[in-house]
Amino acid sequence: MSIDTVLFDLDGTLINTNELIVQSFLHTLEPDYPGIYKRETVLPFIGPSLYETFSSINASKTDEYIKTYRDFNHLHHDMLVAEYQGVKEGVKQLHDRGIKLAIVTTKISETAKMGLTLTGLDRYFDVVVGFDHVTHEKPHPEPLFNALKQLGSVPEQAIMVGDNSHDIDAGRNAGTKTAAVGWAFKGQSYIRSLNPDYVLRSMDDLLSIVETS
Repeated sequence: MSIDTVLFDLDGTLINTNELIVQSFLHTLEPDYPGIYKRETVLPFIGPSLYETFSSINASKTDEYIKTYRDFNHLHHDMLVAEYQGVKEGVKQLHDRGIKLAIVTTKISETAKMGLTLTGLDRYFDVVVGFDHVTHEKPHPEPLFNALKQLGSVPEQAIMVGDNSHDIDAGRNAGTKTAAVGWAFKGQSYIRSLNPDYVLRSMDDLLSIVETS
């Protein structure tokens, strides 16, 4: 069956929030763990939800950490978020060709929409499924099923695009095709280790996949 639906992760996939995320984690954790967490040691925290990450560090302070993180993240959001070259143009082409599009993220929807609006991507996404919309987060298939239902799509005609194991596993669990972006912060060897159906060098690769499916 041909692909008529693309589900996108947001952070590290459509918008470059890597520096914002790293600084938000370091700001949150430094007071209680001075000198313990460095840039390289917070990289595994990119992808999972804040609840999953902070509860694994200190379950008794999870809510406090999440609030501290979000306060810092929102304050510095517009200064530290950047666009990936060619991504907006690729999304526009998919939209113009009638491909159904949705965001499926572990962020809360309010924060996700901040990034979409800042980069001008909001006009292409009527469906945004965030952490606050589901009971189970990625890699559980629920967020993807939620998006597919809103779009009137089926897994067999959809592809999940992301930059982390949570994205690829979620797509696999939901029965969609999967694609990992080659510009992932964690590098090529990491994304290839996830065994996605496709590795994208650019958005042109995704356009070709959709056109030839």
